[in-house]
Amino acid sequence: MADLRSDFIGIKSPNPFWLASAPPTDKEYNVRRAFQAGWGGVVWKTLGSEGPPVVNVNGPRYGVVHGPDRRVLGINNIELITDRPLEVNLREIKQVKRDYPDRALVISLMVPCDEESWRDILKQIEDTGADGVELNFGCPHGMSERGMGSAVGQVPEYIEMVTRWVKQYSRMPCIVKLTPNIADIRKPAEAAKRGGADAVSLINTINSITSVDLDLFAPQPTIDGKGAHGGYCGPAVKPIALNMVAEIARNSETHGLPISGIGGVTTWRDAAEFMALGAGNVQVCTAAMTYGFKVVQEMISGLRDYLDSHDMALSDLVGRAVPNVTDWQYLNLNYVTKAVIDQEACIKCGRCYAACEDTSHQAIAMKPGRVFEVIEEECVACNLCLDVCPVEDCITMRELAPGELDRRTGIKRGDYANWTTHPNNPMAKAAE
Repeated sequence: MADLRSDFIGIKSPNPFWLASAPPTDKEYNVRRAFQAGWGGVVWKTLGSEGPPVVNVNGPRYGVVHGPDRRVLGINNIELITDRPLEVNLREIKQVKRDYPDRALVISLMVPCDEESWRDILKQIEDTGADGVELNFGCPHGMSERGMGSAVGQVPEYIEMVTRWVKQYSRMPCIVKLTPNIADIRKPAEAAKRGGADAVSLINTINSITSVDLDLFAPQPTIDGKGAHGGYCGPAVKPIALNMVAEIARNSETHGLPISGIGGVTTWRDAAEFMALGAGNVQVCTAAMTYGFKVVQEMISGLRDYLDSHDMALSDLVGRAVPNVTDWQYLNLNYVTKAVIDQEACIKCGRCYAACEDTSHQAIAMKPGRVFEVIEEECVACNLCLDVCPVEDCITMRELAPGELDRRTGIKRGDYANWTTHPNNPMAKAAE
């Protein structure tokens, strides 16, 4: 049976599944229940400076995007960092870590962007026994307007500066949590590395308005007739998160920098995808808020079964897909496939035909009796038909063999060739 024990930047946990800094990790009661359910670690909800606690809104804090079946696809939140006193949080963290020494417990931090504030809070958390700190440079609302959160995360120089302070004044491993609300995720990751970060975590929430109340004409969630942008998370952000994780993992300046993957992890498969793209572990929030803490049990059993079926260790999975992530210009332009419809599996719904006929390449014919067949002479292999088909494996993509004639172009499939050498590429001609 696969060993799921994790050692992430020296922080050990029984499995690679951590709860992200968020409402589920706001207090001792929650964290104890999480550990009892099987979570390998938690990142405690973000702590702020000593003094008057942050004030959160007392009305609705979440907006939601549902799928047709009411499944939660994404959650927008306008909640800020913890509104509980610092000393209460620190006392609870110390007690929980004492009672669960084998679980990872990392403290998320966000204080004003000055050296004294960071030095002071680091002094206060040193004796909690926590395993590390995560610098919240990602929160896009509320705190960013005060010069914290993503206001820091969008300026690489600030990231490097604050990270250096943290490494100077703390013995604990330091994870820098990055904001996705930026043009190039590699730049803040490079800054974190220059500052001495032991790892980065990403992505934090995406700046968003999920919906508008068309009676009140205000964004939701609505507070006394007004709404504000918030942070978007959940399954809908996973593709964005995967891309950003991969960008850091394959960037020469940050290659080898440990990554904690965040963003829409709902199943073991999601976690495996993040890890294959370079994440050493994953953090989860929305799935726990939607299904409860015991959702981790499916993640644990599913990942273990997957590793067993592939005779793979957990460490073998991390980064396995990174060499296969490339830029468009290096894709093989001589790789050709064609759609194939399994007539026995087809339920004659016609979705493939409608999609291809109206919005694609008119490469599917509807024959008498609602029999749908691919017209190879027109098929460009976009695979839209496969994507809209409601029957799994009813439509597949057949690869043309080397030398086989592509009936659409009249050209036999050739050897590997990409855009950098293509005759239509003006840059390729200039290089000759």
